[in-house]
Formats: sequence, structure tokens, C-alpha cells
Amino acid sequence: MNNYRELHIWKKGMQLVEEIYFLSKKLPDDEKFGLTSQIKRCSVSIPSNIAEGAGRNSNKEFAHFLSIANGSTTELETQLILTVNLKFLLETDINNALVLCQEIKNMNYALQKSLE
Repeated sequence: MNNYRELHIWKKGMQLVEEIYFLSKKLPDDEKFGLTSQIKRCSVSIPSNIAEGAGRNSNKEFAHFLSIANGSTTELETQLILTVNLKFLLETDINNALVLCQEIKNMNYALQKSLE
């Protein structure tokens, strides 16, 4: 079992959640129960799955939850791109979040490889 609070990937995931909650305030009110809600839930899923996996009893289980977190990261990237395509946000608005997503995916890949 790993102390998830010491994992750099978990810390980066928490940073991403804060960025997403900041960005979500810029989205239209009529998206409150649509894209806004989905983006928030998706972002929260990333550090949550990292923490859950770290709390499991085996590397195999940890890797499984890291895989889920990776899927959520990719899903979030898609949703962020949608906010630009739908003209809710500008590319400059989402750049930092996309950089964080890429960093998390890179860290996730490396961590999964170390668990093999």
C-alpha cells in the first residue's frame, strides 16, 4: 500500500482539479448540469482513482486504477477541446489544463511501467 498523498501524480491530479473548477466558472449557466458537471466529475475521478489504487493490496490492482485514471484524463482532454469547439472557452483558457493532463498521462505511464 502506498501513501497516495506523497505521490507526485496525485498532487498533479489535485492541481488539475483546482484548475478545472476555476475554468468551469467560465462555462455558460445552461451547461451547469451538462458539460460543466461532466468536466468536474471527470477531473475529480483522476486523483480519486490514483488514491484508490494506491490503497489497494497489489501492484496489479494499483495499475488497474491508474489505467482508469488515464482514461479519465483522456476523457477530460476531449471535454476541454469541446469547450473550445462549442465556443464556450478559448484555447488560451484551456492550455494550462491540457498541459497538466499531458504531464499526468506521462507520469501515469511511467508509474504503471514501474509496477510491472
